[in-house]
Amino acid sequence: MQMKMKLAVISAAVILAACGKKEEAPAPAPAAAPAAAPAPESVTIKIGHVGPTSGAIAHLGKDNENGARMAIDELNAAGLKIDGKVAKFELLAEDDAGDPKQGTAAATKLVDAKVNGVIGHLNSGTTIPASQIYNAAGIPQISPSATNPKYTRQGYNNVFRVVADDVHLGGTLGKYAVESLKAKTVAVIDDRTAYGQGVADEFEKGVTAAGGKVVGREFTNDKATDFNAILTTLKAKKPDVVFFGGMDAVAGPMLRQMKQLGIKAKFMGSDGICSSELPKLAGDAMADDMVFCAEAGGVEGEEKAGMDKFRADFKAKFNADVQVYAPYVYDATKVMADAMVRANSADPAKYLEALKQTNYKGVTGAIAFDEKGDIKNGALTLMTYKAGARTTLSVIR
Repeated sequence: MQMKMKLAVISAAVILAACGKKEEAPAPAPAAAPAAAPAPESVTIKIGHVGPTSGAIAHLGKDNENGARMAIDELNAAGLKIDGKVAKFELLAEDDAGDPKQGTAAATKLVDAKVNGVIGHLNSGTTIPASQIYNAAGIPQISPSATNPKYTRQGYNNVFRVVADDVHLGGTLGKYAVESLKAKTVAVIDDRTAYGQGVADEFEKGVTAAGGKVVGREFTNDKATDFNAILTTLKAKKPDVVFFGGMDAVAGPMLRQMKQLGIKAKFMGSDGICSSELPKLAGDAMADDMVFCAEAGGVEGEEKAGMDKFRADFKAKFNADVQVYAPYVYDATKVMADAMVRANSADPAKYLEALKQTNYKGVTGAIAFDEKGDIKNGALTLMTYKAGARTTLSVIR
């Protein structure tokens, strides 16, 4: 019996050896994973933007807003640091529909949201009343397109603009009508907004100073569609040029009705009509070299390459052409962020002084501000339309 048990043990050992089984040492415990590096501390910076993204000029408001979005996306991708923290920019976009009351409501909403700065508004008629609210709250405001001189002449130290004002814009157009278009008689129409009336007044002064004669002054409103009465009155005066102070949404139908009435005058306007949308709004009423306008800004020479790249990048990002002021909104947003970085603070009270000392190279050219907050050495781009597209005539400073 004992012998059989020994044989059984030996046999089991032989079988285990044949199967390759042997007792193994226990596996070592896995090494502890290294502790994850702490995420860098960040600070959220709220940038407000206001423009008319509904209503007749929503195409212009959306153009502006997209310029802000493009800048915000690039700022966040750059990983800027302010006071040792990664800056995360957030865009708070509001719609003012081009209406002063809605504009002040939007301004109040942004103040309540404790934005660090505001880019906007588009129209002078909304920018000026809103500026009073931002000033009371101590929030810096940069307008990319409001041209009425009053905006920067209210005695506020927190308002800036990156385009030339109506004194330069309207006056230059008035001089151009007389000296380059050889107009002896001019008729003027405005839409009674702060922008439209303001630029029309300056145009009239420019015509008179250049030796031309204003034979009629009429007005409409920014929502009108029927101009037959005022155009019929002006037709009898046989003007060489009709100037309209207002926006493209009104200028388009006005051009249609001028054609219907057989008015052969050249048509002029300021930056409000100088959009890529105007030919669509005017239908077949625009002949080549019939419409002349000016954009309150412009680049030439080596600077043109940067603007061309911006337009291409904008088209790729939003599948839309630049209307007018998206590049100026883009630059205004970058200028505000640049001031925060230089001041090492997004606190409005702290970066405001840095904003006043701006010396920035943007896609719209060199940006620096005078003591009122106006851009120094602001440019104008005179344009006409050929085959339904804007054509640059010259850049004037």
